[in-house]
Amino acid sequence: MPEHEGKTFDQAEIETLFLEAARDGQTDLVSEFVAAGLNPDVMNDKGYTPLILAAYNGQKETVRQLLESGASVDRPDAKGATALAGVAFKGDRPIAELLIAHGAAVDAVNNVGRTPLMFAVMFGRTDMARYLLEAGADAERKDGEGQSARDMAVTQGQPDMLTLFGISS
Repeated sequence: MPEHEGKTFDQAEIETLFLEAARDGQTDLVSEFVAAGLNPDVMNDKGYTPLILAAYNGQKETVRQLLESGASVDRPDAKGATALAGVAFKGDRPIAELLIAHGAAVDAVNNVGRTPLMFAVMFGRTDMARYLLEAGADAERKDGEGQSARDMAVTQGQPDMLTLFGISS
């Protein structure tokens, strides 16, 4: 068991420290955890992996390090959302580009059938929606309620989003 100032950490505590380091963008520390044999896809009680936490919190270099260390780009959380869904919601295009460059499924669905494009539309992230469409996202794919990203754009009525989907307002 590793020790720190006389304290011995159990596996759960070590995994928590790893997840916190990823969330906080402590790339060097994340590298040390992986080098020490920690699974880069370890999950907390919500199913969040280091990659999901780093991506959602805008930690691009940590995301890169985790991907290069073998983290699964599409490992979903407990609600079925991938790291790409989280960055689509936040509108973080540089991290979305990095995830897709590492093979992220652009149309990965969560437990209710929503894709990253749907999250981008729902939260008014026009630049992100544009990027996801350019990356091959399916604007017509339906979620569990029968709504597509295009339908969501119409419902919200945001002029830039409507233009993006080729809908006249």
